[in-house]
Amino acid sequence: MTPKMLSMALIAASSAFAFTAQAADLKVAIDPTYEPFTFKTADGKPTGFDVDIANAICAEMKRNCVFVEQVWDSMIPGLQARKYDVVVSSLSITEERKRVIDFSDRYYKTPSAIVVKKGTAYANPASLKGKRIGVLKGSTQEKWAMGELKPAGVTVVPYEAQDQVYLDIKAGRLDGTVADKVEVHGGFLRKPEGKDYGYVGADQYETKYYGDGIGIGMRKGQKDLKEQVNKAIKTIRSNGTYNTIAKKYFDFDPYGN
Repeated sequence: MTPKMLSMALIAASSAFAFTAQAADLKVAIDPTYEPFTFKTADGKPTGFDVDIANAICAEMKRNCVFVEQVWDSMIPGLQARKYDVVVSSLSITEERKRVIDFSDRYYKTPSAIVVKKGTAYANPASLKGKRIGVLKGSTQEKWAMGELKPAGVTVVPYEAQDQVYLDIKAGRLDGTVADKVEVHGGFLRKPEGKDYGYVGADQYETKYYGDGIGIGMRKGQKDLKEQVNKAIKTIRSNGTYNTIAKKYFDFDPYGN
């Protein structure tokens, strides 16, 4: 092989490697029980706001999203164990979590709220004394409920998945839930089984429980990946892709203030 031919072969190999690296799969963890952010279509395909945002980010990074289903309270351990590369599943950016993983810039911020039967008198957490309130295990809503409701005499019951909470409310085993306000609307209140329930109390944004919005979780030390993800978030926010996705699921801007 002549030097020229060798040079051309090396360039071709380099180009092929670069393309392969760009097109590499990005394993994305989701908990598909959190409508309208992450849930499944009738034929079992993952969908929702988080899923569409993940696919848009992957497109900007020229990578292919491969979704990995994970139970919520095992999200961070699974990330640390390298079962997937990132978490795009409504993961709040809290100080506690930032001690063990890194986050992208936020990609949305919505409040949480208490949901109980309509007509329930509510002035403060003590108003719910004696009631059973279901929460997603390992969630920021569980932290809030344990910090604010449990000391007031409320029984806080953690569940592996938010949709299990709604099943037990319907069955009469729970009196209500604390959940993301958008999720509980899409996953429960707008459905027939939620017609007798509604919000009580103020919207919950407390930083000590809920952090600074929702971000994409990744292992510590992945500087290049973090930069690429943040660049992709900025791009889809500026080119209209984010707004197009948001309008599929919401009648407001979920990015927040």
